[in-house]
Amino acid sequence: MDLFTSSLRELQTLFDKKELKVTDLVDASYKRIAEVDETVSAFLTLDEEGARNHAAQLDEKLAKGEASGLLFGMPIGIKDNIVTKNLRTTCASKILENFDPIYDATVVEKLRQAGTVTIGKLNMDEFAMGSSNENSAYKNVRNPWNIEYVPGGSSGGSAAAVAAGEVLFSLGSDTGGSIRQPAAYCGVVGLKPTYGRVSRFGLVAFASSLDQIGPITNTVEDNAFLLEAISGIDPLDGTSANLAVPKFTDALTGDVKGLRIAVPKEYLGEGVTEEVKNSVLGALKVLESLGATWEEVSLPHSKYALATYYLLSSSEASANLARFDGVRYGYRSPNGETLMDMYKNTRAEGFGTEVKRRIMLGTFALSSGYYDAYYKKAQQVRTLIKKDFEDVFEKYDVIIGPTTPTPAFQIGQNVKDPLTMYANDILTIPVNLAGVPGISVPCGLSEQGLPLGLQIIGKHFDESTVYRVAHAFEQATDHHTKKPQL
Repeated sequence: MDLFTSSLRELQTLFDKKELKVTDLVDASYKRIAEVDETVSAFLTLDEEGARNHAAQLDEKLAKGEASGLLFGMPIGIKDNIVTKNLRTTCASKILENFDPIYDATVVEKLRQAGTVTIGKLNMDEFAMGSSNENSAYKNVRNPWNIEYVPGGSSGGSAAAVAAGEVLFSLGSDTGGSIRQPAAYCGVVGLKPTYGRVSRFGLVAFASSLDQIGPITNTVEDNAFLLEAISGIDPLDGTSANLAVPKFTDALTGDVKGLRIAVPKEYLGEGVTEEVKNSVLGALKVLESLGATWEEVSLPHSKYALATYYLLSSSEASANLARFDGVRYGYRSPNGETLMDMYKNTRAEGFGTEVKRRIMLGTFALSSGYYDAYYKKAQQVRTLIKKDFEDVFEKYDVIIGPTTPTPAFQIGQNVKDPLTMYANDILTIPVNLAGVPGISVPCGLSEQGLPLGLQIIGKHFDESTVYRVAHAFEQATDHHTKKPQL
């Protein structure tokens, strides 16, 4: 049995029968990483000693019959912008190249309580700014389906590690599509939860009103298990919602009879390739055959989402990244004679090109004389985008469309064209601006054999319906069973 194409339920059954130990899973993970990660480059830091020690402790519990929960003993990768105590967290940036946090993020603490084993930290676009994982200060992540192609970003390492079978599942973060887009490019399942469903404490901030941590897995069921474990109110995060966490797996009934689906015409318009459109229309036929109905609708302010997102996210980034100044932690430039020289040189040498570009854009948008024209206007448009979703959800249960307008593109293809690069997130960004949940599930392969993703969007805090639809589609098709041949 290939352990990393097995489901959580299957692996727990092997634990129960004493046919598998936690150390076996951890060994299998590091063996696979040794085989393929030189090619994929999904990991930046490994915690082999810590993981093996933790696995041995969990095996003792297993022997005593003290194991509990489906996540017990499961190897996981953590995106490198989620802090982990005494395990290097760099945000794939030179400015944090030697940063060892002194505490765990809330999600990491919750997963440890659930019995998962952290294998290491996953590569990403620097400070989560990018759509292709070509902005890492250290190395490019490559798509396991074709190593000449990008895995998507910024959670490219998180998606590629799962697709390549290096870990069972991973955590990513999603500010404008950074979980769903790489999940689509790598043929795995990625969910951005409702804003506030999961604590952001310990997530290095990019844009605080947009960021959410979410799970990347091989199946919808595994995704639901992982979200259950990391959700809930957190006194350390004032934006986390004081709502009970549903048992998301209860929604996985396969029954979508009577479900009402909205398909925005803007999501199948200009820029979306024919093979992507056809894959979505094919998915809708599958859901129709299961008893759901769909109609075309309009989200009229979607065309403003890209500009709105980049103004707001860059503005928040310019404020959030002001803390990286060479004084308290991280890289400090040895050049310069004055304090001001040190500030300037540290940031000039420590930040990459894309991060500097967004800091400059955000600082401009917040500056005196431009604030009302840009930042304030963008906030007003964000409200209109949110209202579009609310209006559609008065009549429909979910919104469905493609996750990305095209399949993955070749490494280097869009590096010198930031506007084209930004447009890769055009279908995912509105979900973050509205704060609603969205999932990407595999729905086919392109002519070049690259995965295509179906995006299912739900009402605020209605991840259960999103999972219900995603699971029904997954069970009626075989797209999720296809794996890359590295």
